[in-house]
Amino acid sequence: MIEFKNVSKAYSENNYVLKDINIKINDGEFVFIVGHSGAGKTTLTKLLLREERVSDGRLIIDNFRLDKMRESKVPYLRRTMGFVFQDFRLFPNKTVYENVAFAMQVIGASNKKIKKEVPAFIEAVGLKDRMHAFPAQLSGGEKQRVALARALANNPKIIIADEPTGNIDPEMSLDIMKLLIALNEQLGKTIIVVTHEKELVDKFHKRVITLKNGSVESDRTGGMYDE
Repeated sequence: MIEFKNVSKAYSENNYVLKDINIKINDGEFVFIVGHSGAGKTTLTKLLLREERVSDGRLIIDNFRLDKMRESKVPYLRRTMGFVFQDFRLFPNKTVYENVAFAMQVIGASNKKIKKEVPAFIEAVGLKDRMHAFPAQLSGGEKQRVALARALANNPKIIIADEPTGNIDPEMSLDIMKLLIALNEQLGKTIIVVTHEKELVDKFHKRVITLKNGSVESDRTGGMYDE
């Protein structure tokens, strides 16, 4: 469960980027966070990842209190999450297999576990035949699939996708969204997709939280993206 309770974020005195945010996301929900540039989407994402600290209010993710969390606890929080970014963030000198395996290596997974599970994650995103390719040999959509496989590597409860379709074509964008929805519906993952792409949001009847000028303008289940 994720809960923002009267959360505000200011980067300087009285200069609030987010103001009095109240959002509750239950386990297994699929949620779009939308809004125009400057609405506060990026800052909201950074608070969830604990890249930024809350200025006021309480932010809770399961048993973690992010507003009071020590720096030493941040890695444990992040191990409960998978991240997918617009710019893919793949290692250019590592193959598809090695990029996904790296996510498991950094938390000390055994070689046996890595060899067993990494191919399954890669196959799950439809890249079985590209396992030994390097990022430069992949299309934008394929790179995002690798990023999604990597996000799954440590079996996270929550996947946060920040503009996951921003650098890929419309057809691939649809495929990535269908993969995320399948992860939600079939595996029960909590999925949060931060995006500005109205047409993509409107295609799927999911919960839509709209930010405007740092506040929650609307929160609708099965809603549309109101411009």
